[in-house]
Amino acid sequence: MQYRELGRTGWKVSTISFGAWAIGGTWGDVDDKESMAALHRALDLGVNFFDTADVYGDGRSERLLAQLRRDRSEKFFIATKAGRRLDPHVAAGYNRKNITAFVERSLKNLGADAIDLLQLHCPPTEVYYMPEVFGVLDGLVTAGKLRFYGVSVEKVEEALKAIEYPNVQTVQIIFNIFRQRPAELFFGEADHRRVGVLARVPLSSGLLTGKFSPTSKFAPDDHRSFNRHGEAFDRGETFSGLNYESGLNAVESLRSLVPAGQTMAQLALRWILMFPAVTCAIPGAKRPAQVEENVGAADLSPVSEETMSQIRHIYDQQVRGHVHHYW
Repeated sequence: MQYRELGRTGWKVSTISFGAWAIGGTWGDVDDKESMAALHRALDLGVNFFDTADVYGDGRSERLLAQLRRDRSEKFFIATKAGRRLDPHVAAGYNRKNITAFVERSLKNLGADAIDLLQLHCPPTEVYYMPEVFGVLDGLVTAGKLRFYGVSVEKVEEALKAIEYPNVQTVQIIFNIFRQRPAELFFGEADHRRVGVLARVPLSSGLLTGKFSPTSKFAPDDHRSFNRHGEAFDRGETFSGLNYESGLNAVESLRSLVPAGQTMAQLALRWILMFPAVTCAIPGAKRPAQVEENVGAADLSPVSEETMSQIRHIYDQQVRGHVHHYW
């Protein structure tokens, strides 16, 4: 495993970390026993950063991570998110009363006195223009409820605005072979301000594993079934905003670029790590075998300049027009 500094936190975190959305819900069937086995395997392999949210299974994945802390003696970091419990999910809901209540609930779920890293959970764009919200977070740090805070964003615009606030330590943003825009401007600004970057949805909802086909089926409670057009939340969260057929076509173009002995998922993850501004990628996993495949990408040789160029060409020709200017 390789490690990189996470912004100004003083932490060094695993370049392949663990995204806990899938073990919480909206990814089809999940078994808590299997999920715990995956979490333990991640720790065994050197993962020391786990990302979750209070809405993943209504706190389910937070509670699983609390169990992991009870079971193991190793030190690791847990990042969670708050805001999506609001109904309706509107900017006005991001006030002191609600944010404090969300934090207290997550502290209970996590069995913790303080949250390592709290992230605003893809709030409406308006929130980034409300300095009072970040003042609330500063107060929670002063009160000892949070160690650090950051944001999870949908758009590059939001990321750039968020890092104007001096105590935003991290930005979680969709970045993968099918969503390359963050590298154009945001990464440079984040690096300049020493803000950690967490690359989420790194495998494009599984598209970049290369395991899907036109006949693949997804469970009714899997967002890849019910959110393809943004019916439940931002459509960019599902298959990176690509329509499924276009995504499959782009995957086929990538197949010949996968080095012998690697999987497409590993190439996709190692590609992300070619960008020094990225602290870590946070792929999800529901089973130990998935963890092993993901973590294997951390120690692979760098992606060649030729392959990087070919990947960019595929993006420019087949993907850019569908996603680049939307997020």
